[in-house]
Amino acid sequence: MTKGLATHWRLMPQRYNLIGTHCKNCKSKFFPQRKICPKCRRTGSIEEFKFSGKGEIYSYTTVCAPPQGFEYQAPYVLAIVKMKEGPFITAQIVDCKPEEIEIGKKVETVFRKVIADGSSGIIRYGYKFKLRD
Repeated sequence: MTKGLATHWRLMPQRYNLIGTHCKNCKSKFFPQRKICPKCRRTGSIEEFKFSGKGEIYSYTTVCAPPQGFEYQAPYVLAIVKMKEGPFITAQIVDCKPEEIEIGKKVETVFRKVIADGSSGIIRYGYKFKLRD
């Protein structure tokens, strides 16, 4: 098993279900998961938390010169999404034209193909966002 594949399987709960963590002490929420609350330190109590998948665009850019492996998607929008629960997530915005994107627009998570390992390799899926009506 390749290193990339092992990482993919380990991160499946986060990528497929937006599973992060929250501190039961100060109520802070984190994505990706954290083992220790940066505010409470040792007095914090961390447990898993499933995010709603709803948020809004905080900032964005249109990628016209993508990295290797993503050429077929260009141009695509990469955004910083502020989740309803507070944390910020960087993700691709799909199912729309780049000119439809605006700061403050509401988005929700969708499950999409992220990349394939070669022409006959394993397809990796994960979260992306789309505009909400």
